[in-house]
Amino acid sequence: MEDNKKNPFHDEEENIENVEETQEKDETPEEDSSDVTEEKQQETQLEDFEQKYEDLNNKYLRLAADFDNFRKRMANERQELLKYAAADVLTKIISVLDTFDRAKDSLKEIDNCTTVKESYEVAYKQLLDTLKKVGMEEIEALGKEFNPNEHEAITQVPTDEYEEDHVAVVAQKGYKLADKVLRPALVGVAKKKENE
Repeated sequence: MEDNKKNPFHDEEENIENVEETQEKDETPEEDSSDVTEEKQQETQLEDFEQKYEDLNNKYLRLAADFDNFRKRMANERQELLKYAAADVLTKIISVLDTFDRAKDSLKEIDNCTTVKESYEVAYKQLLDTLKKVGMEEIEALGKEFNPNEHEAITQVPTDEYEEDHVAVVAQKGYKLADKVLRPALVGVAKKKENE
């Protein structure tokens, strides 16, 4: 009879065990699948980062190569400019040399000094005009206030003709190209004449 009678606690224990086993079985796959999903996400992120790194690295390498090529090209262009910078000026001065050659040939049989002076003046004026066209100009000095950026004082000149600290004598003309002084003018600066 005892076999026919069921122990209510025994069935409940079995049910609890069954439920716990089921829960364990259910929990284990969930954890495994979440771990797998998380690993896949991490792998995907890692691949994305690696791809982005590769892209950025390639861009950097191309940029570095482009910059290096640009630097080399600029250096070559600079060398070319330095090499041929005077070509335009010299081409213009050649015509002045032609004028000097013609004047020299025509002066061989001339005894008249006036003709020689005129030939000289024509050639000199042509040279100055050519130099002005390329941007070179004479530094104005005589009578101007002494400017240490454009004038180089070599002496002081006692005079009443010019104001003190103004240029009274130009020993050698100065020239500039645009704002750059090619050669300062050598000058004598006026100072007050002492009364005797």
